[in-house]
Amino acid sequence: MVDVDTHEDDRHEEWTAPPSRGLFRTKSIEQSIADTEDPEHGLRKSLSTVDLVVYGVGVIVGTGIFVVTGAVAKQYAGPAVALAFIASAVVCGLAALCYAEFASTVPVAGSAYTFGYASIGELPAWIIGWDLVLELALGAGVVSGGWSGYVAELLSHFGIDVPARLSHRGGHFGFDILAAGLVLVLTGVVMAGMKLSARVTGVVVAVKVTVVLVVIFAGLFFITGSNYHPFLPPSRPNPGGGSHLHAPLVQVLFGFTPTSFGVMGVFSAAAVVFFAFIGFDIVATAAEETRNPQRDMPRGIIGSLVVCTVLYVAVSLVVTGMQKYSRLDTAAPLASAFKSVGAPFWSGLISFGAAVGLTSVVMILLLGQTRVFFAMSRDGLLPRAFSQVHPKFGTPYRTTVLLGVVVAAISGFFSVGALEEMVNIGTLFAFVVVAVGVVVLRRTRPDLPRAFRAPWVPVLPVLSVCASLWLMLNLSVETWLRFAVWMLLGLAVYFGYGRSHSRLGLGPGR
Repeated sequence: MVDVDTHEDDRHEEWTAPPSRGLFRTKSIEQSIADTEDPEHGLRKSLSTVDLVVYGVGVIVGTGIFVVTGAVAKQYAGPAVALAFIASAVVCGLAALCYAEFASTVPVAGSAYTFGYASIGELPAWIIGWDLVLELALGAGVVSGGWSGYVAELLSHFGIDVPARLSHRGGHFGFDILAAGLVLVLTGVVMAGMKLSARVTGVVVAVKVTVVLVVIFAGLFFITGSNYHPFLPPSRPNPGGGSHLHAPLVQVLFGFTPTSFGVMGVFSAAAVVFFAFIGFDIVATAAEETRNPQRDMPRGIIGSLVVCTVLYVAVSLVVTGMQKYSRLDTAAPLASAFKSVGAPFWSGLISFGAAVGLTSVVMILLLGQTRVFFAMSRDGLLPRAFSQVHPKFGTPYRTTVLLGVVVAAISGFFSVGALEEMVNIGTLFAFVVVAVGVVVLRRTRPDLPRAFRAPWVPVLPVLSVCASLWLMLNLSVETWLRFAVWMLLGLAVYFGYGRSHSRLGLGPGR
């Protein structure tokens, strides 16, 4: 059972942390919460449970629901891709319960970075914060590039062609004006206030969920039962091929060859479709801006995950029922499925829904990134000037402008599709840190009031760590090498600046 206690009278009860030195010094929960009450460095509280669920659905439901479902059905699991989504949801659910305990106990901006600082120590917190900044920046850049492609396609139907030099289409080098423009506009929305961001997200999410539901119900009328047979196709090897750099790490280390179809094919598929769930953890970055985080953060995190799981399973069952899995188009499976049954109108509707849906994904990735950067700046690990909040909007405007310009440049100048897996490894690494942190904090601060308690600790966090590490091992060697290089660069920044400027290391009042 999940234990929920909404009483918070003793939350700020005095507690003196033992002296902590070195790389693993921890920041007390009380100090973290006290920092949020600083008028110049504290964020404005304006979000409700509904806002948090909308944020979660807004960032999770993107092109994955229109593309990943069919591609994985054809290559890995057949109609049993629905089971792969359920398996991935279970893995995410384990992490979500750990996030919910932390976010309700430590309602401070920064998500896994803040949780790590309170439980494991400063260096691990820096590593995860540095990791999250890259993850969310690349994520926003990748998604804005995808949005640009959808919008350019829609514009072409009206006779408007985007010049090659103002896009990345056709493999030519150019500046993607649509992607960069979207990032800059959404940066302005994020800077103007959390409530405005929530309203814009609410409208966008309502549109794209409506499109998804319409597609699901329309597809029900075109389902053919024979397309589900066999529901679990016979297993066959999936050796992959190419260089070792592109092979999964688990294959290089242990000689394990993933399989397509069959029972193990479902788990191989789960390692792929997991990435369609990335984003629910960003809800935790808004903990400081939630009116009642002790009650609303668990509901927002878990609620958004449940809604998205239902949508993913429904779409996967519809698309594999409309067209035989072996004939699905891996680039646009839903649109292809509707064309195959003589209903091309829905293809345009799907493109519209994808373009609208990606807008909210980019905005929430930008929002999450600014909150992590802001939290690191407030702690002195990055220049403190970036933790200054706007007197009118109550947002970290300097951080928002800086990161918005950087992400706009990334999405404009670079085609970062090759770096997509970096987003995935960063998220899974954050899952591991949060799960470990829950166990550590239960031991070091058993007296701490917890509005939400994850069940079956330490068994549940251990399962979460194991599941996340398994999915990380299924990522390519090339992704691991890039991740290692980024981490080494982060260590150089920490030892060159962060450690000597840390407010925790400098002492009270600094």
